[in-house]
Amino acid sequence: MTDEVPIISGDDLKTDGSDRPYDPQGWPPIRGDYRMDDPESRIAVVTLASNLAAVGAAIWGPCKTENLGVEKVVANLISNSNLRFLLVCGEESKGHLPGNSILALSRNGIDSEGRIVGSKGAIPFIENLSVEAIERFQRQVEVIDRIGLVDEGEIEKIVRKYRNLSEPFPEPPIVVVKRRTRKAADEALVSSGDAVFGEGIVLDASAWLVAER
Repeated sequence: MTDEVPIISGDDLKTDGSDRPYDPQGWPPIRGDYRMDDPESRIAVVTLASNLAAVGAAIWGPCKTENLGVEKVVANLISNSNLRFLLVCGEESKGHLPGNSILALSRNGIDSEGRIVGSKGAIPFIENLSVEAIERFQRQVEVIDRIGLVDEGEIEKIVRKYRNLSEPFPEPPIVVVKRRTRKAADEALVSSGDAVFGEGIVLDASAWLVAER
């Protein structure tokens, strides 16, 4: 749950069912500035612009923008059907208001232009997730509004209350997969591949892509 790595494209959204069951070792798909505790927990925590712990949550971390940051939160949540609750706490990021945007997205979704309906953020546009992904987020996850809460003891109490409160969402996870063009993949991997497997083979883990140079 961070704003540092570009989110993968929603144009290539696919639902992974029996061919790719939920794998706790491969979750979450979007790398970033977050901590993980119990992947079977039913609750995730966004701490907005604050640096807070949420022991017992499946995943917790900051979200500082109302567009890419929110997209990454949604992408990681819908890729784990165990997650049924999202606690939004910590101090808002001034101007961006990602907390307000998450609440508005949950309640109202997006309009035909991708704008989060009712968000007060500066640029609250969802550009990299499909309507299917947004609707899945709305159906799967209940958002708990505690914006402004910075007491880690109180956060832990909320996590304990919700971590085993519900059954997993009764549909397979949705995983967003980016498929680059061959030329774009080659150029990106040559310059920034994560690992090399022999002559001319490079792995880009952020895109789940292995390609030849």
